[in-house]
Amino acid sequence: MRRQLMWTLVVRSFAALMFGALALVWPEVTVLALALLFGAYALADGLALLTSALHRGGDVGHRTAHAAGGALGIVIGVITVAWPGITALALVSLIGAWAVGAGAAEIWAAARFRHELHHEWMLFAAGGASVVAGVLVWARPDAGALVIAQVVGVYAMIVGLLTLAAAWRLHGATAAAHRPRPTRHAWHT
Repeated sequence: MRRQLMWTLVVRSFAALMFGALALVWPEVTVLALALLFGAYALADGLALLTSALHRGGDVGHRTAHAAGGALGIVIGVITVAWPGITALALVSLIGAWAVGAGAAEIWAAARFRHELHHEWMLFAAGGASVVAGVLVWARPDAGALVIAQVVGVYAMIVGLLTLAAAWRLHGATAAAHRPRPTRHAWHT
């Protein structure tokens, strides 16, 4: 279970880091290019979350949070990729809705996950960054593609790094749980 969650986090973090890097390196993208980049990112993130929800055992609440976040990402990704020529205001609304919804689902999953590991603060922080980015994008829909690309790019980089750190910590905890414990012999007491 932990191993599959770790790989889900790794896939999500690399998708976020790739999208964030492209949005920051290429901030003067057109609305059409930004829509396609964002749609691909939301779709990859949604598929990773939904796959995790369907293949994991254990906590129903955590699986439900992943399923909700995954379904939202897939729907928003498909809408964005299917209609990339939507207006900038509609794109901002989609990005904001996705960021707030995905962040809320991440916070919910982190709250459910905190009893299994004690490194959930990274997932809380990633969810919080997502909600803040969504609210910032909604607050200034008139900011233009350049500013939106920069805000979403920074958000994606932060979330990608936090998610990758959470995967690394989960890997360490899983490896520690599988290490053989030293045996105590009578002459060591």
